[in-house]
Amino acid sequence: MLSKRVIPCLDVHDGRTVKGVNFVDLIDAGDPVEQAKLYNDLGADEICFLDISATNEERKTLFNIVSRVAESCFIPLTVGGGIRENADINKLLKSGADKVSINSAAVFNPNLINKASDSFGSQCIVLAIDAYKDRNNFKSGYNVSTHGGKKKTDIDVLEWALEGEKNGAGEILLTSMNADGTKLGYDIEITNQISSELSIPVIASGGAGKPIDMVRVLKEGMASAVLAASIFHFGFYSIENVKKEMLKYNIPVRKTW
Repeated sequence: MLSKRVIPCLDVHDGRTVKGVNFVDLIDAGDPVEQAKLYNDLGADEICFLDISATNEERKTLFNIVSRVAESCFIPLTVGGGIRENADINKLLKSGADKVSINSAAVFNPNLINKASDSFGSQCIVLAIDAYKDRNNFKSGYNVSTHGGKKKTDIDVLEWALEGEKNGAGEILLTSMNADGTKLGYDIEITNQISSELSIPVIASGGAGKPIDMVRVLKEGMASAVLAASIFHFGFYSIENVKKEMLKYNIPVRKTW
């Protein structure tokens, strides 16, 4: 059985790592380059770098910071934010990213995923989905949002995930906007829906408060990986804490201690 991955997330705004609740009320959480090196040394399986203001500010990702982050760690690096075309992806890969995460641009141009996977391989194309709970208007009970969760769409989350897989995405990064930053646990319902219907890996994001939350979303939500920010950035728990908790429940992990 493949090991389940533990992925710290660096939400970057103005060159600094930040964290808030539901992507607002942002608090400075440190230097992304220093944090990437620290998480590399502490046993993270991957790093996710998200330039959360790039799309709203209509600019490209901070390539220079991405390059410095890539130089500071020796584990896979996924980068997202401000990606609009294959040229952006090519530049990020040349800057040291191993995978790219595409969100808003794919919603406005679904063919982007297809073109990107054809050009660079599906293994490095991640479709990021920011999901809001909406019981009344969507079959899955969730709809897709863009621009860092600021704009809701009329797209059903499950239908969009299936389309993303069909178009060549190699992985789904699924964030519950309702749970994000609350530390009340992941949204197991939508994670399970997506994981059950797709054959590609699903990274669960949004709501991690303690290691048992990660255990639950891996076992009950059937996620392939867990992503978290606050609990790592502010020292509530370490990556080792999380992996040891996972081992208690017979979840395979990459040991780093």
